[in-house]
Amino acid sequence: MAGRTMLIVTADDFGLHGDVNAAVEQAHCDGILNAASLMVSAPAAADAVARAHRLPGLRVGLHLVLADGWSTLPWESIPDLVDIDGRFGDAMVRDGLRFALFPAARAQLALEIRAQFEAFRQTGLTLDHVNAHKHFHLHPTILGLILRIGRDYGLRAMRLPREVGGAVFLRPWLALLRRRLERAGIVHNDFVLGLSDSGAMDEAAVLAALDRLPPGVVEMYLHPAVTSGARIGASMPDYRHADELAALLSPRVRAAAERVAPRRGGFTDLLTA
Repeated sequence: MAGRTMLIVTADDFGLHGDVNAAVEQAHCDGILNAASLMVSAPAAADAVARAHRLPGLRVGLHLVLADGWSTLPWESIPDLVDIDGRFGDAMVRDGLRFALFPAARAQLALEIRAQFEAFRQTGLTLDHVNAHKHFHLHPTILGLILRIGRDYGLRAMRLPREVGGAVFLRPWLALLRRRLERAGIVHNDFVLGLSDSGAMDEAAVLAALDRLPPGVVEMYLHPAVTSGARIGASMPDYRHADELAALLSPRVRAAAERVAPRRGGFTDLLTA
């Protein structure tokens, strides 16, 4: 892929809300969206799966939820990970330390990761890629479990959340993630767009990102929905989901994408390129 650019345009949080699912379908049919990352146990997951089956060109991956969202297993099976309602918290530093230090928490984490892979398998969709909500797959323990368990479910591609000019403190973790993916034979993108502007990838931001598109395999990810803010998720009160949908549908964005990256698709397309 040296000297060329392939662009993967992904919507995260597929299944979180009906308004997200509607936006994913619209952005794929009428915009530049190639892929979506599915939360298998989110409230609108069944609707997302039904829509995905109607959209054979949409590449769907697993958006593993291990923070700020719903588990697949009940509280009784993973009491060290979720509250009694089956929700993960958002204290990711604390939970990351617990995953690394406590065997009981790691064992429950492995059960939950396997359950989410199995839930995706049960959808009948082809697994295009895997990533984690809030990029928790940067955690070495979580990554190791994903790589080990994912082999049983056809894992072939993962997101590398490496942004050009991104945070310096993430570089060692990104380098470790990249080495482990390559050692495991897992295909990945070279760069991402959308990390620093998460929730604010409006038309102007997307056009600016496309204008500085680096060579290689680039994944641009967004959080589109037909409505915005806390209605979609309590942890996203400031997200402009509807503006991100508008960007995906923008004729100016389509023209820019055609100009700078005529080769677009999902990770499955990357594997066959």
